[in-house]
Amino acid sequence: MKIAILGNGRMGKRISELASERGHTIVCSSSSEKPTHTLDLSTADVAIDFSTPSTALTNISHALNSDIPVISGTTGWLENLQEVEDLCLAKKGAFLYASNFSLGVNLFFELNKKLAKLMKNHNYKSSLHEIHHTQKLDSPSGTAITLGTQMDEILEHNTAITADRIEDVPGTHIINYSSSVDEIEIKHTAKNRDGFAMGAIIAAEWIIGKEGIFNMQDVLAQ
Repeated sequence: MKIAILGNGRMGKRISELASERGHTIVCSSSSEKPTHTLDLSTADVAIDFSTPSTALTNISHALNSDIPVISGTTGWLENLQEVEDLCLAKKGAFLYASNFSLGVNLFFELNKKLAKLMKNHNYKSSLHEIHHTQKLDSPSGTAITLGTQMDEILEHNTAITADRIEDVPGTHIINYSSSVDEIEIKHTAKNRDGFAMGAIIAAEWIIGKEGIFNMQDVLAQ
């Protein structure tokens, strides 16, 4: 598989390393010095976007307009998601967005929904706290927003979300239910970025030859 890396930060670099170890070829990568719109993507089978909130729309649009399927894990740009999905459908392309590609986090998403259903009719206050590295540009994280949205849809009230930025923390998400007599808590802690990177690579392998708009649950269902 020939991959274009859109955004060559920590995640982009790690994806490149793991994809190469897996036998794939990185045909091009963008950076602040080499913006995505200047890249010729014609030799790529798929593009993986881990860029920035301010460049994600341009990056993804360039790939879709180049008839290249796109995997995106960039967060903080979702006000433009509908525009990307409309373009994908118009181009009869393929696009997959996930706020988190980690298998463990996607299992955590399912656990979060099940716990919220159990807690719905009981007198507990819900809260969510996330911790990420200081280079993360959006706050709260996309994963925290996904978790909070899942909870709010089930609990039918707004869950308080707080965030910390601490050096060299890949990602921690803590969900808490508190009452006057006790607390219930579930937690996911990423030990490194490899789970996120490998999940994006697996999604890229999966999307080749497909048409439509997808998420990580579609990949895991196979």
